[in-house]
Amino acid sequence: MTGDERQSRARGLSAWTTRRWLRVGVAASLVILALLGAAGAWVLGRTESISEDIVDVRSPALTIAIRLEAAVLNQETGIRGYGLTGTPEFITPYREGITEQEANLAQLTKLLKDDPVGLEDLKAVQDAVTKWQERVARPIAAAPPGLPSPLAGERAAEGKAAFDDVRGALSGQQERLRAERVQARDDLTATMTLRNWVFSAIAVLIVVLTALIFEGLRRGINRPLERLGVDARAISGGDFGHPITLTGPADLRRLSGEIDFMRRRLVRELAFSEETRLRLDAQAADLQRSNAELEQFAYVASHDLQEPLRKVSSFTQLLQRRYGGQLDSRADQYIDFAVDGANRMQILINDLLDFSRVGRLHNAHQSIDLDKVLEGTLSALSVGIEEAGATITHDPLPTLVADPTQLGMLWQNLLGNAVKFRRPGEAPKIHVTAAREGELWRFTVTDNGIGIAPEYVDKIFVIFQRLHTKDAYAGSGIGLAMCKKIVEFHGGTIAVDPAYRDGARFTFTLAPQPPESSDSSPMPEATRSDAEPAG
Repeated sequence: MTGDERQSRARGLSAWTTRRWLRVGVAASLVILALLGAAGAWVLGRTESISEDIVDVRSPALTIAIRLEAAVLNQETGIRGYGLTGTPEFITPYREGITEQEANLAQLTKLLKDDPVGLEDLKAVQDAVTKWQERVARPIAAAPPGLPSPLAGERAAEGKAAFDDVRGALSGQQERLRAERVQARDDLTATMTLRNWVFSAIAVLIVVLTALIFEGLRRGINRPLERLGVDARAISGGDFGHPITLTGPADLRRLSGEIDFMRRRLVRELAFSEETRLRLDAQAADLQRSNAELEQFAYVASHDLQEPLRKVSSFTQLLQRRYGGQLDSRADQYIDFAVDGANRMQILINDLLDFSRVGRLHNAHQSIDLDKVLEGTLSALSVGIEEAGATITHDPLPTLVADPTQLGMLWQNLLGNAVKFRRPGEAPKIHVTAAREGELWRFTVTDNGIGIAPEYVDKIFVIFQRLHTKDAYAGSGIGLAMCKKIVEFHGGTIAVDPAYRDGARFTFTLAPQPPESSDSSPMPEATRSDAEPAG
């Protein structure tokens, strides 16, 4: 083979993929194992065939041939004694020998049906016995008992010669059967030796094939994968400039090349992302400052609206008391509108102040018993609960590290809504549950009220979103938005169970410990007292 041919063959093998190497290796192993299995099966079949021939044919045939000889000898002894004495007792062994002879001949014929030479020997024995019986045994057996048979003396020489032929035929048959049995045993020994060699060779070849397969896997798959793993770990450790070595079959080299391409692309992306991160950090700092300023503005604006609103509310109430009933009905209606608008604006500003305080003023985390917090909330809502005839039950609640004021506001909004949005003519039934769910606690507040349509389950948590008019149900539309902000501030989530149809079911989670967050600086708190109009 020339150098060019060797290089061409090497390039051809290097283009083989792992799947192709495995297919070729498995196919070659299966062919070798199939040939070895066929050889082993043939040897086992041959051993079994010889063993069956010895056990089922050769040994039984020799035994029956010996019995046949004994049966013929019994006939000769009995007929000789009967011929010399005429005693009837001597005829019995003769007749029993005939019966045994016929049975033995039938068995030998069956055993030697596939052995033409054996059948010829059996026929020779049968012919010799038949000749002796016809010329000597039967005529003597036919003589009357009591007196010696004249034929016994007349045919003594002929009978001796005929029976010698019988002995010779029987001896020849037995010698042949013995020789065949010895030959079969020799064949069995040789076959068993061959079987041992074949199975030893199979075991050796299996060990060799296993070693070759493991070595091939180690060199062709394990070693390239280990090399790829070393390179990948170096890259994952932060050495993004470390190149990937291309080794192994074609598909593994292609995989290594793709990983190296990803590495190079990652280097480019990291450079770009680092630049982007720096810009985002600057933008985040600006956004945080802007949000802080915006929250400060909202808080101060809500606080500063209190004083002019108190004046408007005070003087409209004073106007209502001083001149109520003195003007026409339209003027009284206008005054009522002004008073109602001022009151609702006061409530809205107070709710906005509470909403802005979440996570700012109320940020005193401590270990609290939620059972006691819930009892305090029920006490605060006792008037509304008694007026509605509501029944509120709850499971044992856990102890968490949280802000007690915020959780009190959470219970007050959820339970107050459950009492407020009740079905006409039906007393509210509210149940609170708590269960551990992984690292969080999951709470549910279930009522039998008017419920929430599935299309509004997300909308209700948006600030100022109302599903009913103020004439139907009072409120500012901030309560559930505040609940959402409180729950998220404590590391949880809140949602409505859309599968519950017999009312409304709110589910929310709380963490046992408060999440890591930066403390906000508290702002000056505005007064929530309304100025009373002067008399």
